[in-house]
Amino acid sequence: MRAPSRIRRQAVVLATAVSLGTGLLAGCADDGGDTSDTSEGGGGRTTITLGLFGQMGFKEAGLYDAYMKLNPDITIKENVVERNENYYPALVNHLTTDSGLMDIQAVEVGNIAEVVDTQAAKLLDLSKHGKKADFLEWKWQQATTADGQTIGLGTDVGPMAICYRKDLFEKAGLPSDREEVGKLWAGSWDTFVDVGRRYQDKAPDGTTFLDSPGGLIQAILGSETERFYDSSGKVVYKTNPAVKAAFDLTAEAAEDGLVGNQTQFQPAWDTTIANNKFAAMSCPPWMLGYIKGKSKPDAAGKWDVAAAPQAGNWGGSFLAVPKSGKNTDEAAKLAAWLTAPEQQAKLFEVQGSFPSSPAAYDMPVVKDAKNDMTGDAPIGTIFAEAAKNSPVQVIGPKDQIIQQGLTDNGVILVAQGKSPEDAWNTAVKTIDNNLEQ
Repeated sequence: MRAPSRIRRQAVVLATAVSLGTGLLAGCADDGGDTSDTSEGGGGRTTITLGLFGQMGFKEAGLYDAYMKLNPDITIKENVVERNENYYPALVNHLTTDSGLMDIQAVEVGNIAEVVDTQAAKLLDLSKHGKKADFLEWKWQQATTADGQTIGLGTDVGPMAICYRKDLFEKAGLPSDREEVGKLWAGSWDTFVDVGRRYQDKAPDGTTFLDSPGGLIQAILGSETERFYDSSGKVVYKTNPAVKAAFDLTAEAAEDGLVGNQTQFQPAWDTTIANNKFAAMSCPPWMLGYIKGKSKPDAAGKWDVAAAPQAGNWGGSFLAVPKSGKNTDEAAKLAAWLTAPEQQAKLFEVQGSFPSSPAAYDMPVVKDAKNDMTGDAPIGTIFAEAAKNSPVQVIGPKDQIIQQGLTDNGVILVAQGKSPEDAWNTAVKTIDNNLEQ
């Protein structure tokens, strides 16, 4: 999700900002730079400011109002930057200079390792405020330093399933029941690709099994414990067999015509959704909102969700509290409250952001959740199982650069006619050049 990241990251921010039923555009608020409340009737209250990217949903879900009702001496203001590629570089600059920071700052999962690695000293240890037991183990670990300082509390996660078109599966002679579909490819991405060959043998004209090579390699690598860095922090993407295997399997699927030749989150790819040009796609919860936003009305109910071959994650964010803030104690309390299980469940209900707290998974708004596009599919249960089974993944500071290179400068080229060997070499050259900058 990156430049091309710019386009894809914008799309993920948008997708995170859509509810399961309704697409919403990110908005802006006041700059929140002054902690004294000058609003009518607000004299003397402590103002807590939040710096966010996209529309994270706290305001839309009524959480600010609820907190201020519980704490009449608190006023909450948010400053929203629409795109993370504009938000994050500014955040790093503000952390480096200890200036211009909000009381609470959001951090996207793709940036959390870099923040942990380079900025932890500037951030409050929130392990004294949030409850580790409330969060998925791997989510808590992503924002925790080697010496045990937790610099961010998880908001949401992106557990992956497979969204598929029941009608296209049936036309290709495959089962459409979600339990049977999940059994087709259970346990192996190689088997998943083999199912794609079965689909392609009898595929409706003009359709492919999958939407894009980017979605496939993202899902495979999202299910690996070690990808681009090892546990010591060394870049290993070129020597890690799991990365090369994911690249080769995706390239094989591309060569065999099982995937579309479009880059995700670009207009041409959007058109393939609208025109029913593929049968399945890698699908974290936020993707359901994106699908609805790009589909024609008659697509409602024709989609379903099955478990992925292996559990993995794609997306998520954190809330951090800079030490230099004027209201660190109150900010930490607010960050802990916003990420508590009850509030995460409310965000899912209103916003479609899947909770990073397992305690929320048994709450009715999550457990009994349904979606217009997928009919009676128990999406809350399906995504909860994926979240609980996702690996504790090694996250590196330049993961986004490496993922982008493998996708935008790698497997997509195979779908467009380049050999897998040439595509790999192009990806490696691009990644290494970007890592040196």
